[in-house]
Amino acid sequence: MFSNEHKLYLKKLKINNFLIRFFQVFILIIIIILWQFLADKDLINSFITSSPKEVINTIIMLHSNNNLYQHIWTTIYETLISFSLGTFLGCIIASILWWNKFVFKVVDPFLTILNSLPKVALGPIIIIWFGAGIKSIIIMSLLISLIITIINVNDGFNKTDENKIKLLRSFKANKSQIFFKLILPYNYKTIINALKINISMSLIGLLPPVGENFIV
Repeated sequence: MFSNEHKLYLKKLKINNFLIRFFQVFILIIIIILWQFLADKDLINSFITSSPKEVINTIIMLHSNNNLYQHIWTTIYETLISFSLGTFLGCIIASILWWNKFVFKVVDPFLTILNSLPKVALGPIIIIWFGAGIKSIIIMSLLISLIITIINVNDGFNKTDENKIKLLRSFKANKSQIFFKLILPYNYKTIINALKINISMSLIGLLPPVGENFIV
C-alpha cells in the first residue's frame, strides 16, 4: 500500500511526464507546419530544404516502386555497423589510454586535432580513396564517431573519484581490479551517453547518394 503522499507524488510525476511528451509533440507539429508554410510562400528555397509534402510524396513514390524498404534496410544496416564499430573501438582505445598515461599524453593533441577536422567535407576524398561503397560509409562514420567516443569515455575514466581509487589501492587492488571493479561501473552513464551520441553521429556519417548505396 502506498501512502497518500506517495500516490500524490506518483500522480504529479505522471502529469509531468505527460506534459513533457505533449510539448515535444506540439513543438514538432509546429515546426512541420511552419516548414510547409515557408515552403508554400517561397520564403525558403524548397529545392534545398524540401517540404513535408515533398517528403511524403517521395516516400509514397519509393513505396510504389518497391524501393522504400530497401533504402531503409540499407541505412539501418550501415548505421548499425558504423555504430557498433565506433562504440567498440572507441571504448577499447579509451581504456588503453586510461591504462597507459604515457600513451595518452602522446596522442592527446592528435586526438584534439582529429576531432576538430571537418570530417563531412572529407567525404569526396574518402570516396576517391576507398571507392563508392559501404567501406567508404563505414570509414566516414568512424571518423565522425570514433574520436569523440575516445575523448568522452576517456575523460569520464579520468574523472573517476580519486578517493575511491586510493581506497582500492590501500586494499592492494591492482590496476585490473581498479578498472573492472571501479572505473567501468563508475562510468556506466558516460558510456551510455557515448552510445546516444554515436547513434546520431553514425547517421550523420552516412555518405551522400553514391551508386548502389543510394540513401534517401
